[in-house]
Amino acid sequence: MTILSILHFPDPRLRQQTKPVTVFDDELKVLKDDMLDTMYAAPGIGLAAIQVNVLKSMMVIDISETKNDPLCFVNPELVEHDGLIKTDEGCLSVPAIYEPVSRYEKIRVKAQDELGEWFELEADGLLSVCIQHEMDHLKGKLFVDYLTEMKRKRIRKKMERYRRETM
Repeated sequence: MTILSILHFPDPRLRQQTKPVTVFDDELKVLKDDMLDTMYAAPGIGLAAIQVNVLKSMMVIDISETKNDPLCFVNPELVEHDGLIKTDEGCLSVPAIYEPVSRYEKIRVKAQDELGEWFELEADGLLSVCIQHEMDHLKGKLFVDYLTEMKRKRIRKKMERYRRETM
């Protein structure tokens, strides 16, 4: 079990776009396991590779109450979407901050698993929101980007203070 370091906003590395995964090997499986261990320890329900400073288009999610239903998405693509839902979102890269964000209510996503096998998944509610949130990370986008400039500045100051206090 390896717990990886999570990057925190406003770290510029979070703004990088990830690269598609082309090699599906044991190293990728280890990364998936380490990301899950990191996400569970944080604790969180989703984690993108970029959040642990890995430029791969990969994310893990587990919204189950018992934390025993992990999902791994490699090279995910949004195929369909419908409706809107507004919910409070938080992020492991922006700890202790929650703000309302609008997302698609229902989606269908196409992705590969850690072995390279393609699959499609339909999701709604929390799972839909979580998938979209993590997919944004893969493009260098954070949930704070959906907020007003004033809220973003306030959050940036809180995060800079948080970083000083925890280092």
